[in-house]
Amino acid sequence: MARIAGVDIPNNKRGEVALTYIYGIGRSRANKILQEAGVDINIKAKDWNDDQVAAIRQAVGQFRLEGELRSEVQLNIKRLQDIGCYRGIRHRIGLPLRGQKTKNNARTRRGKKKTIANKKK
Repeated sequence: MARIAGVDIPNNKRGEVALTYIYGIGRSRANKILQEAGVDINIKAKDWNDDQVAAIRQAVGQFRLEGELRSEVQLNIKRLQDIGCYRGIRHRIGLPLRGQKTKNNARTRRGKKKTIANKKK
């Protein structure tokens, strides 16, 4: 099992998909990394040799990933909350921040439904 950027890459997946297990790498970035490293996209991770893994590590090292990226995102959210902008307030109270309606949906952000006693229309 290859270890890249502090993450164990699954062996049975194609290289393109295996790299997406790293936080901050999606399908398109994984394709670019493999292309830059000179590794075929369709080769499974268990079939990578040491030179290919080293080339992939080199290509991945150019990006901000995992812990560094997570902390940057958290700092961005904290900055929005500190300046008190609309998005920061929505983050603080746990509501959707991109203009979605919340009367009926938004259960992912709002959590499990809480029933209110004696609420009548």
